Amino acid sequence: MYRHLRDFLAALEREGELLCVTETVSPYLEISKFTDRESKRPGGGKALLFENVKGSAFPVAVNIFGSMKRMCMALGVKDLDEPGRRIREFIDFHPPRNLREALEVVPRAVAVSRFFPRTFKGKTPPCQEVVLTGDQVDLSKLPVLHCWPQDGGPFITLPLVVTRSLETGKRNVGMYRMQVFDRNTTGMHWHIHKDGSHYYNEYRRRGLRMPVAVAIGADPAVTYAATAPLPRGVDEMMLAGFIRKRPVVMAPCVTVDLMVPAEAEFVLEGYVDPEERRMEGPFGDHTGYYSLADLYPVFHVTAVTHRRNPIYNATLVGRPPMEDCYLAKATERMFLPMLQTVFPEIVDYWLPWEGVFHNIVVVALDKEYPGHAQKIMSGLWGQGQMSFCKAIIVTDRSVDLTNPAGIIDALLTRLDITTDITLTQGVLDVLDHSSPFPNFGNKIGLDLTARFPGEPPRQSRGAAIPTADHAARAREAAMNIPGVAGVRALFPERSKDAVLNRILAVSAVKSADRGGKAFAADILDRPELAAFNIVVLFDPGIDLFDGSLMLWKIFNNVDPGRDMVRRGCRVVVDACKKGPMDGHDREWPDELTFDE
Repeated sequence: MYRHLRDFLAALEREGELLCVTETVSPYLEISKFTDRESKRPGGGKALLFENVKGSAFPVAVNIFGSMKRMCMALGVKDLDEPGRRIREFIDFHPPRNLREALEVVPRAVAVSRFFPRTFKGKTPPCQEVVLTGDQVDLSKLPVLHCWPQDGGPFITLPLVVTRSLETGKRNVGMYRMQVFDRNTTGMHWHIHKDGSHYYNEYRRRGLRMPVAVAIGADPAVTYAATAPLPRGVDEMMLAGFIRKRPVVMAPCVTVDLMVPAEAEFVLEGYVDPEERRMEGPFGDHTGYYSLADLYPVFHVTAVTHRRNPIYNATLVGRPPMEDCYLAKATERMFLPMLQTVFPEIVDYWLPWEGVFHNIVVVALDKEYPGHAQKIMSGLWGQGQMSFCKAIIVTDRSVDLTNPAGIIDALLTRLDITTDITLTQGVLDVLDHSSPFPNFGNKIGLDLTARFPGEPPRQSRGAAIPTADHAARAREAAMNIPGVAGVRALFPERSKDAVLNRILAVSAVKSADRGGKAFAADILDRPELAAFNIVVLFDPGIDLFDGSLMLWKIFNNVDPGRDMVRRGCRVVVDACKKGPMDGHDREWPDELTFDE
């Protein structure tokens, strides 16, 4: 494994996975443009090291996790299921029943003890070879990226934020973006459901300043661990030690009573005042949209420490696929065994990239009784980070989740709109912009499992199979609807199959007095369109032949309770931008682009 970031970069270079850029580049948008283009290449492109950054003495490394190969290298595994298999060995442990089994406990216990963080024993930890305090602190010397044109400023995008509970003394290392306000203050973007925010509230209740330390550029296992959705109170450095198979070495800070990874490239030390907030954002986020500006706590930097020749590690987030997709994929695979300890009937699960990690999960279920799919939906919506998921699809265990075509097949052949849709309400991720309310909204579950005795039978629509002539008449009828700018029948290769559902994509031009429900009424009233029982509305300009783009719009832009109009066995789904004409009065964020 790797002791520090530069170990990992050297390994990437040996494997031909690192592209060194020697030309002078600007941290204002230019590095982001290069990174966005590279990360969109097949397979994630290359990791990038910008050696000469305008206005800073420090090089910038980005996209280091941005491929399956690099993610496996970062975790020291051959495939991303390997850490999960190691975790399963500990989960499957049972109390010894005889002397032989008792003796087998010893090496396992010793192995666990090796994961605990250790304290640096030398004179000067690498992360403190240079120490700047007081007036020497100047964050403008760091090559912090201004990522997208409408961003509120430069943001530290890959920070390891170290805090400690005032009540339990337990450590949290999380990753929360930090907008640089000036030479010694930043924002601290703690979402309401994050552990850092929970600990911050402990200090607020007591009226005390909260000590905070931020490491930038650690070894890849430590950086990954900061992104992992661990239960509150579980030390991320334990997970990093488990991944590395050796402990993380920690060092005490200079000006605050916290420990940080000793091999980090940079460390920012300081505090958050319990009552101070400042407007932070907007910020081009991993949803592919700008997250809206809001009030967040302020981090005051009392010291900056770093190696003698540090490397600044950053990431760029935006519409998938990007570097964070591969980090999320590692989490998906690693945490499957832990999810199965609560729901052993779950065979596998999949977080499609188009769902930006919190908008949809697909679950393969070993179904055992009527209502089992609905039980799993309810259970997941009440379970940790899964509680923020907006949509859950449940399939049978026979469906291979590594093959999306099988899921589409189940949707086309099984989904009964009258019986297989579950709607509920609950907490949403703060980055969800589709709901009329921040952090709260509608959720949807789709049951695509085989029917069990005792469950209502699926209905046969009895609609005519659209022939080529019928499809032409349907297209003409749709194009005659006011505001319709384009039409495409999806999955036409299934037109002769006995499928339950046929899907039509429609490009809709809304106006101030004509929203999605008006389009839905016109579509459902047209007898020529009766063969298509699922119709999805998209904004003009959306390529109706780009399946990934359409899925991304559906998962991001749809509030299931407001944006679905059902009539019998038919439904119209509005995946367009929303406004007052749709009953949406919240600000709708812009999509990320460098063309502004």
